[in-house]
Amino acid sequence: MAGAKIVVLYPRPGDVDEFERAYTQEHVPMVDAEQMPGLIKFVATKFVGTATGEAPPFHRMAELHFSSLQALQECAQTEGAQKAVQHAVKISTGGPPVFMVAVEET
Repeated sequence: MAGAKIVVLYPRPGDVDEFERAYTQEHVPMVDAEQMPGLIKFVATKFVGTATGEAPPFHRMAELHFSSLQALQECAQTEGAQKAVQHAVKISTGGPPVFMVAVEET
C-alpha cells in the first residue's frame, strides 16, 4: 500500500524570529509518534529563495509521513493531532497555513 503524508505550508510570518521560536520550541515537539500515533517520519523545511531569486511565497513546509492514508486519517482524529493543527494555525501570523493530504505514487 502506498504511503501518505500531510503537507503544511506556512506563509511568510509577520515576525520571522517569533515564528521561528514558536515553531522550533513549541510546535516541533508536538509532532512525534507518541502524540500522533502512526507518524513514521517528520520533515521540516525552511525555504530560503526561489529559482528566480525572489522571496519564496512560503516560509516553511512540514511533511508528516504515514504508512497509509488510513493511518493518516486515524491519526487526524487524535487529540494530539488536533492540538498540533490548532497550534499551527495560531503561530502562522502571515496568514493561515495551507494543509494538504498527499498519497505517494510509485
